[in-house]
Order: sequence, then C-alpha cells, then structure tokens
Amino acid sequence: MNILILGGGGREHALAWAILQNPKCDRLIVAPGNAGIGQIAECASFDICDGGAVVEFAEAESIDFVVIGPEAPLAAGVADRLGEAGIPAFGPSAAAARLEASKRFTKEICDAAGAPTARWARFDTAEPAKEYIRQQGAPIVVKADGLAAGKGVIVAMDEAEALIAIDEMFGGTFGAAGAEVVIEDFMEGEEASFFVLCDGETVLPIGTAQDHKRVGEGDTGPNTGGMGAYSPAPVMTDAVTETALERIVRPTMAEMARRGTPYRGVLYAGLMIRDGVPRLVEYNVRFGDPECQVLMMRLGAQALDLMLAAAEGRLAERRVNWAEDHALTVVLAADGYPGDYVKGSAIRGLDALAETSWEMMFHAGTGVDGGNVIATGGRVLNATARGRTLREARDRAYALAEAVDWPAGFYREDIGWRALAREASE
Repeated sequence: MNILILGGGGREHALAWAILQNPKCDRLIVAPGNAGIGQIAECASFDICDGGAVVEFAEAESIDFVVIGPEAPLAAGVADRLGEAGIPAFGPSAAAARLEASKRFTKEICDAAGAPTARWARFDTAEPAKEYIRQQGAPIVVKADGLAAGKGVIVAMDEAEALIAIDEMFGGTFGAAGAEVVIEDFMEGEEASFFVLCDGETVLPIGTAQDHKRVGEGDTGPNTGGMGAYSPAPVMTDAVTETALERIVRPTMAEMARRGTPYRGVLYAGLMIRDGVPRLVEYNVRFGDPECQVLMMRLGAQALDLMLAAAEGRLAERRVNWAEDHALTVVLAADGYPGDYVKGSAIRGLDALAETSWEMMFHAGTGVDGGNVIATGGRVLNATARGRTLREARDRAYALAEAVDWPAGFYREDIGWRALAREASE
C-alpha cells in the first residue's frame, strides 16, 4: 500500500514509525513531516487543510490510504473530500470532528446522551460571562469554544484569573476560537486519557495514558501542550474503563449516529476520575500528542491494521494484542516554552542514539539547516521508551534525553512520578 500521513509533529513521527513496521506499507509519505520523519519516509509540502490539494496529491501519488494526524484538517473537512474522491481515510468527517472543534457542541451531545460531565454555561459576550463567574466563584474552568491549538483552556484557581481569561478570549488572544466561551465547574480527581477506535458502529478500546500538562516539576507552572506521558494509566482500572465505555463513550457514539453524523476514527476521551467514577473533561478527535508516542510504542505494526479496520467498517472483527509492557515519553522543549522561545538552535548527538522497538527519539519540532538538525518549535523532541515496568521504561527514556547535546533545550525530570510512586508501593 501507498500511505500518506498528514502532519509534521511527534504524533506523526510515531504514527510513521509504527506504520512502517507493517509489511502492508510499501511506500510512506508524510506531509509536511520534519527532520526525523525525513529519515524514515518521504516528505511532501502542500496545504494539508485544503481538501482539494490533499486529494490532488493523493491521486497523483496513487495513495491507497490517508491517516490524518492533527485536528485542523479534520475540522476543515479533509476526510470528507477524500471520501468523496473514493480514497480511504482515517479520521472523522467535519461534522463529527465538532466533538473537538466546538466545546459547546460536545456539551450538548453529552447532555443529550446523559454522559456525566461538568456543569456548564456558554457566553458570546464578556459581561454576562464575568457575572456568571462572580456568582459561581473559583476554582472554575474557562474554555474557548473553538480550536486553539491546545491552549484555549484556563483552569482558574481564583476569580481574578478567570476574569482575565474572559478578557483575553473576547479580546482576540485565541482568535476566532474565543468568539464564544464555555465556562465549566472545576472537577477534582485524577485525569487520564482513554483512546478508542470507532467505525460508525463498533467501539474498540486501544489504550490509556496519562500526560503532564504543566511545564514545571511536580506539575507546576503554566499549561503546555504536554511535557510527557506514559501508558497504561494505572487509574484506568478495568472497572473505570468499563464505566467510561458504558456511560460516556458508547452513549456519545450512539447520539452522533442518531444525528446522522456517525463517528469514524480515533476518539480521545479526556476523563477526570474521582473515587473510581469517571466524568468527561473533553473529547479530541485525533491521537493526543505526546500520548500517541507511548501508544504507538506499545502497539507497533498492528496500529495500521486497526486504523484500516476503523476506516473500512471492520472493527468488529479486530482485537488489540497487548504485551505486558509500559511506555513513557519525555518532551524536550526549547528554553522559554510555553512562552517566547528562540527557533533555529542546533541539536547534536541524535545520530548516536539507540533506536529500537524498545526506545525511539521521535521528532516534534525539528528541521534541517546546512546538514544540522535544528529546533523549529516549542516542543522539539520526544524521548520515548518501553519496558517491562514503568520504571524500566522511564530509565530508558531519560537515558535518551540525557544523551542529546542541546544547550538551548530543557525537559522535566519527573515524568510519571505519580504512577511510579504507585508502582513502588505495590
């Protein structure tokens, strides 16, 4: 098969790495890709949010299957255009992608499906939103309704912070995404990510993970796109997983089908678990980043078979083959991230790193300049490894991170701390 992946981050490098392990893949192209992806696959350059451009490229290159990595092309209807052209694609329609593209839409779906989530209200002007915050008090959660590259959620621990968030959103900080705002009750508990594949009818769980959103040690400091992750998530016991499936995911999928917008692709349910009871924080309509890296490290070649089955409506006949293993990834970020950071710094030592089925350095924000790998983004590399225990996976991942010669970068040194403490106590 000739396969095209849309995207150019760590998630897409991990997807490419897993897909290449499957003998069904004869040729792999990634658009736009990055320096690391370019070492294992062909890279192409065109507007991945332009459905017409994607179809034109896929037809010219005789592409048999397209894997859509980021949320923006999905919201733009790229999967729809591919479907109209008869090209199989992994990813939901634009209508179904509203589960991520609109916080309000997701809340309305949850209400209709009876899926447990935080109490909420929506506003399209600032003053009523501020009055609501004053009435409710803090902590409280303020969300830009639309896509904001993972940055449109403010967990305000005091009223002043929440009011500032309202001013920023309606003031244009998040562009069109902040034209409407959803305000939610603050939920206490332990957060986890639950990933399922859907083909419009069948729902197949494919893994759990937990990530670290805060930039600083001990989960402190500003929110980021994610500074590390590990899989599986210990808090996602069999009982919690089954409850999440029966009370949240399956009712949501049934409601989507009832509305004539059946969901096909991967659904990432962000959950808050308290006393063994999960509630929905949010849905994402693609693999999380960096959660995808640990899932692909554990799934390997079967990831392609599973994605094909989801796209072709064959999930009922598939099963996930899990090894008794753990995976952990550490994000190496540019100094200053998630604030202002400098692009273009040189990264050395990558050629000497071990890259096996047990350990891999995925590239997120990298490019090539004069033969040197350089940083082109805020989150730049993902040191990823698996092991028989989480401690073993952690040690391998940090050995990779420590071997990189990049003075302009940093990483957290405590990824997985909560789960490691739990593992040590067992």
